[in-house]
Amino acid sequence: MGEYALWVWRGSMGLIMAKSKNHTTHNQSRKWHRNGIKKPRSQRYESLKGVDPKFLRNMRFAKKHNKKGIKKMLANNAKNAASAPAPAAAK
Repeated sequence: MGEYALWVWRGSMGLIMAKSKNHTTHNQSRKWHRNGIKKPRSQRYESLKGVDPKFLRNMRFAKKHNKKGIKKMLANNAKNAASAPAPAAAK
């Protein structure tokens, strides 16, 4: 008796043996580790593409009005610093 093989007719190529192996990861891990497996680079600001438009609109207004609060706070701090008495020097 002989070995069993699956033969397939491939047009102009005639009879050829059918391919049996479809996929393997042999040696791939070693190749990946040669240069080292690195973490993906992180972006400073994540893209807002595809984010809920209602949320984006609110965020835009929140950013805009945050600046008003900062200006008011700085003005208030400057006023309080000018009116407060100077601290006594420690001996």
